[in-house]
Amino acid sequence: MYKQVDPRVSFPLMEEEILKFWKDKDIFKRSIEQRDGCQEYIMFDGPPFATGLPHFGHFVPGTLKDIFPRYQTMKGKKVERRFGWDCHGLPVEFEMEKELGISGKTEIEKYGIPEFNEKCRSIVLRFTQEWEQVVSRLGRWVDFENDYKTMDPDYMESIWWVFKQLWDKELVYEGHRIMPYCPRCSTVLSTHELNMGGYEDVHDNAITVKFKIKNLENTYFLAWTTTPWTLPSNLALAVGPEIDYVMVRDEDGGFIISKSRLASYFKTEEGKSLNIVWEKKGSEIAGMEYEPLFDYFSDSVEQGAFKVFTAEYVTTDSGTGIVHIAPGFGEDDHLVLKNTGIKTVCPVDGECKFTGEIPEYKGRFVKDCDKDITNRLKEEGKLVKREQYLHSYPHCWRCKSPLIYRAISSWFIDVDQIKDKMLNANDQINWTPSHLQKGRFGKWLEGAREWSVSRNRYWGNPIPIWQCPDCKKDICIGSRDELEKLSGQKTKDLHKHFVDDITIPCSCGGTMKRVEEVLDCWFESGAMPYAQNHYPFENKELFENNYPADFISEGLDQTRGWFYT
Repeated sequence: MYKQVDPRVSFPLMEEEILKFWKDKDIFKRSIEQRDGCQEYIMFDGPPFATGLPHFGHFVPGTLKDIFPRYQTMKGKKVERRFGWDCHGLPVEFEMEKELGISGKTEIEKYGIPEFNEKCRSIVLRFTQEWEQVVSRLGRWVDFENDYKTMDPDYMESIWWVFKQLWDKELVYEGHRIMPYCPRCSTVLSTHELNMGGYEDVHDNAITVKFKIKNLENTYFLAWTTTPWTLPSNLALAVGPEIDYVMVRDEDGGFIISKSRLASYFKTEEGKSLNIVWEKKGSEIAGMEYEPLFDYFSDSVEQGAFKVFTAEYVTTDSGTGIVHIAPGFGEDDHLVLKNTGIKTVCPVDGECKFTGEIPEYKGRFVKDCDKDITNRLKEEGKLVKREQYLHSYPHCWRCKSPLIYRAISSWFIDVDQIKDKMLNANDQINWTPSHLQKGRFGKWLEGAREWSVSRNRYWGNPIPIWQCPDCKKDICIGSRDELEKLSGQKTKDLHKHFVDDITIPCSCGGTMKRVEEVLDCWFESGAMPYAQNHYPFENKELFENNYPADFISEGLDQTRGWFYT
């Protein structure tokens, strides 16, 4: 009744024979066509980058993405499995920078943005054949012929439409925030990208510096910092309102420091005690003035700078209990001076090199200046103590460079306004494993903050906002037709080097130009449910009848990436 099984069977050969049968008879395509008119089972498949070869991290999810659609097909449903490609973003730019032998924003702009972007376009689909070969060899059925690409004009136009919906709901705003910023990538990282990058233990120079108190002879605040390079941008000092501070005097002068940190800075001989002039709470010394450590921003005194402020985050776990404040380089620092009238200074360029505002160190990467700044303070008699400090520090998830926290203008999605809707949506999802719903993902979602969606890069989908430099009016464009109607100029390609030259007349008589930034590529991949169908410009009924998806399968890391978006 049954054929005898060959004991010397070659399983690899058997697999190859099955693959040949599938290909010769077009089995996958026929399996879809046979279900025409049946209930559809919708799967969303996030796009990988084709600039790299598939690896183990793709094989396991890919197998799961194959099993469930097969099972649903066997139950009589129609399950289309469309493959897609992530085409924009830093991975592509990095690859092209290496090929061209250039690095960073300055060299890219010198090379030419149109030329650079076209070079990026040329390598985006470099490994598609290898992907198709490997995925097919795994036995996964997927539609490569009808693939979607995030760089296609239709896909990009749908993203403009999505962004316009957020704009019309007043969920998009421009703001200045202290953001984690990668000097190598020359762009900000969103909160979920920060979580992806991880922290590494690093040794940094920690120094204690004397700040001369105004109108008191030979009397100083002692402040501690692990970032000497931020000292040229110092505008204030912070103390804990309930922390006890003392002024201690010795032969070198008078010094204000937290009482609990005295022993770390002042040694006493046996039988002798320190000369403590007074003891006060931090709230009592708030408002005291001091002389600027450097002259770079000394005119900020007119705005109320170079004073002591209180801050709840100040502790006495390390340092002096007095923290130096550079509002352009730290979220806590920024909040201390918020609404005080003191303007934030941030004298660094797009690659985190000092600008001409700090002439002695102009053109140098900020962290490389730590040693020189420390030595300068020593020569000027302002350095009290130098030590090595081991702490955990965030790094870029793409290039592994240490991040810089800096003030930067960015476009944000106001997640807080829609957080309740997102949490409610999460409650409707059948999670496997189930603990992720209220655990790892749910808790993270509860703490989700505004989402920075702009990137200061080149090869990406341009943010479709046009601004007038004269009256500051801005508008958001949601389609190619709308852009042509307002500008009188037609374009099929929506990439930066095509649309940046298109201007729109402003009602004030000025000329509106597009903002410089491009969209975070996570925004693009997260918009794939709409954009793969060119919705709402095409396939409107098809999409609306099949949204949301029945099935998404992703690794944990992706839940904070494209899945969250």
